[in-house]
Amino acid sequence: MKLVSFAVPTTIGPLVRIGAIGPGDGLVDLNAAYTHRLVESGSSPEAARRIAAAVLPEDMVAFIAGGPFSLRAAHDALDHAMAHGAVTELPRMVHDPATVTLLPPVPHPPLLRDFMAFETHLKNIYPKLGREIPPEWYNLPVYYKGNPGSLGTHGQDVPIPSYADELDYEFELAIVIGTPGKDIPREQAMDHIFGFMIYNDFSERVIQGREMSVGLGPAKGKDFHNAHVFGPYLVTKDEIANPYDLRMTCRVNGEVRCDDNSGTMHWTFEDMIVHASMDERIAVGEIFGSGTVGNGSGAERDQFLQRGDTIELEVEGLGVLRNRVI
Repeated sequence: MKLVSFAVPTTIGPLVRIGAIGPGDGLVDLNAAYTHRLVESGSSPEAARRIAAAVLPEDMVAFIAGGPFSLRAAHDALDHAMAHGAVTELPRMVHDPATVTLLPPVPHPPLLRDFMAFETHLKNIYPKLGREIPPEWYNLPVYYKGNPGSLGTHGQDVPIPSYADELDYEFELAIVIGTPGKDIPREQAMDHIFGFMIYNDFSERVIQGREMSVGLGPAKGKDFHNAHVFGPYLVTKDEIANPYDLRMTCRVNGEVRCDDNSGTMHWTFEDMIVHASMDERIAVGEIFGSGTVGNGSGAERDQFLQRGDTIELEVEGLGVLRNRVI
């Protein structure tokens, strides 16, 4: 299932919902469809709304926390909407995506951890810094923590911050944690993944270099408006047969800048989960970024993003994530 978060305009402000992409790219409001299904099954409208709000809430993290029960309800709601999509009474079950505002698939994750999983990216970057890859990178799947309040999504413009003249992109995969845990053994790690997204970790390299020269960061080099871009949807784990064999293609203004494969990861998602959960509880809805795929950043090519550039990140099975720099 391909899940999204979106906002519908109303007379009292935007109404946030979770949805799924149906056939023909229609956007199904899962709560509305489930409510309609319950009413058709004999529930009163009031009872149907209460049940639907509990099983298919408006917040993606709360939905994920519902586990298999909520996911089954989402499939039931999607099937019902596809069979009754012509129903027009409010709340509408199926929307034209052009009439709603897309939000990050997980708008309010409890934490964002971004790792460095791809050795090729480091082999390309560190010589430009006059350094070798730190030996400790081969011993630990290290990560930094990004600002969950700086998230963006598919189709949004990404503004160059006031302290910069250009931006870099970083082409990554992301997982969303579905089951919390502490000291998770490797053989159980994949069971804690709910789904996958594309991640563009926009970066401002000048201030990032200044910050990290002090031994901390990145901070303002990563955390600015719409900087952590996820989408175009959250794809549930069952749709991805092998996350380590996905073609990853980056285009800037139509020009291919990167054509690689997720199988080049040195550190796997299992490694990340085991390390992050060591003596620490990871929470439902946390996002883990993979780090940049080889040749998946402008810094590796000395080609950065300028105002007006459009960047597309495409991953097999996960869609195309598109943004414009302004």
